[in-house]
Amino acid sequence: MKTTPLHAAHAALKAKTGPFAGYEMPLYYPEGVMKEHEWTRAHAGLFDVSHMGQVILEGPGAAQFWERVTPSAFTKTKIGRAKYTVLTNEAGGILDDLIVTRLDDEKFYVVLNAGRKDEDLKWIKSHLPPSLSLIYEEDKALIALQGQAAVKVMFDEFGVDLKDMEYMTGRYVDLHGVKGFVSRLGYTGEDGFELSVPGSGAAKIWDGLLTHDDVKPIGLAARDSLRLEMGYCLYGHDIDETTTPVEAGLRWVIGKENKDFIGASVVRAQMEDGPARKRVGVRLLDKGVAREGTVLRNEAGDEIGTLTSGGFSPTLKISVGQGYVDAVHAASGTKILADVRGRMIAAEICAMPFMQAKTKAAKAA
Repeated sequence: MKTTPLHAAHAALKAKTGPFAGYEMPLYYPEGVMKEHEWTRAHAGLFDVSHMGQVILEGPGAAQFWERVTPSAFTKTKIGRAKYTVLTNEAGGILDDLIVTRLDDEKFYVVLNAGRKDEDLKWIKSHLPPSLSLIYEEDKALIALQGQAAVKVMFDEFGVDLKDMEYMTGRYVDLHGVKGFVSRLGYTGEDGFELSVPGSGAAKIWDGLLTHDDVKPIGLAARDSLRLEMGYCLYGHDIDETTTPVEAGLRWVIGKENKDFIGASVVRAQMEDGPARKRVGVRLLDKGVAREGTVLRNEAGDEIGTLTSGGFSPTLKISVGQGYVDAVHAASGTKILADVRGRMIAAEICAMPFMQAKTKAAKAA
């Protein structure tokens, strides 16, 4: 398996590691998943996400290119602004979800999912016009600092005041002599930052942040439970090449004026006519935990869908999940049954996120 530049740091912290997207990654540390989850919600968690792919795309027509391979609008995107979007295929299916940040008029910084970066790069290159260049920054590490103490931690450790930095923006910052690209975003529902730094300087940044009293290392298991509470998609589970942005409840990534992206005819038809199935949140009303693959049934016992993610919410103290159901059963409040190994547990369809986000944007709203 591959390792990240922080592999030795995880070993020193006695992390329990396991395979993820071809990498040996920290799943959790000695305190365990529950305490890591709760610490992130209350203070600040530090995540190694260096297995993600980092790409620079540059050249004349770069914004128009992104409007071809994704449904989002980029020509009017301000410099420094980041957007969550998806790559689509000819059938309107989602090849990956990604973050695209505009660095200047003709230059974009992109973060790809670890398990899809090789396929993404092939897809992007196959559609890349000669005017554009694509650089895969294989030497970069990516560190996420997530939690309500993140702004204080960044100031205390690096002397940078980021309290007024807008949500979903990025900029270059000096991190004690290490040049980093810092983005105010994340996948936990908390305020926080992602720090893209040279792999050679990653350990210095990681170790420095861990000296702060508000910071503890967090593994991928808690990262998953944190994103699940927010109803965020996990590629290969909640979205894949067979699901469209409309089915997945991601209509908001589709630009109103973007009519010519790959798969547009399928996606636009679903927007007009409605999809046959929809991604929904599910909350159990009785004791038990429903996980990925759990069959969802109506009160008559007929199968209406399947969970694509599910687990216990450490914050809400109930089992929550998300999955796809027939559109006629997708209304919030619909009472259903979760078939957990033959045990029918009362549940209901509900809106996501399951709890309010605490990002800067959410707090300002």
